[in-house]
Amino acid sequence: MKVTKSGELDQVKQTEPSAAKVSVALAAYNGERYLLSQLTSILSQLGEADEVVVVDDASTDSTAQLVEGLKDARIRLLRNSSNQGVFKSFERAMRSTSGELVFLSDQDDVWHPDKVRTVTAAFTDPSVSLVLSDATVIDAEGRVLDSSFYRSTGTFEPGLFRTLIRNRYLGCTMAIRRGMMQRVLPFPDKMPMHDMWIGIVNRLHGKVVYLDQPLMSYRRHGSNVSRSGSVLQRLKWRINLAQNLFQALLR
Repeated sequence: MKVTKSGELDQVKQTEPSAAKVSVALAAYNGERYLLSQLTSILSQLGEADEVVVVDDASTDSTAQLVEGLKDARIRLLRNSSNQGVFKSFERAMRSTSGELVFLSDQDDVWHPDKVRTVTAAFTDPSVSLVLSDATVIDAEGRVLDSSFYRSTGTFEPGLFRTLIRNRYLGCTMAIRRGMMQRVLPFPDKMPMHDMWIGIVNRLHGKVVYLDQPLMSYRRHGSNVSRSGSVLQRLKWRINLAQNLFQALLR
């Protein structure tokens, strides 16, 4: 199934993927435990002209050495001289890509074998600017906690005001077209989540497709980045987000 910009459900046609270059933007920090499995699951699906841009956010473990040890020409490793945080790291990774289709990736998940093929097929419609899929939820050891991330939280609904109240977008399930990426960057300061910003800006300017099938395993463990915050903090984030959206409309 897919959800279009208007929120209507429709069937996704199973077509062959486009020949567009695929880039993967991956932000890493002290990711040595899971990063190899994730990169292996990604690289097995990419062509020779595709790329993975890894930004190592000043890790203190062997993350950088692990990436370099793969000796894969499709991987480009960028290292922050000091810790910049997940938003700035993702922004640097995305800016450093060259592909038409840019997939976002966390360091500790696992992509299913048909993720790239299925997502790129959804982009054969030139009006589509953002594609998301469902995900299986796993624990630190890879045991399945839930067969569907989005169904466990209700359902995927791309509506602007609903997303402002509660984030409907999971960044690691996203792929974005380069033209839309240029609209969402740079990420504004003092925002709650980069994926929430991407989803809302795309809602204003583009078309989203949601694939109602798990194309990756989303790992939940004690080291996941969380931005829940207090009620007051969440309110401040929404106010800042609304202000930044107003500015985005004027671009």
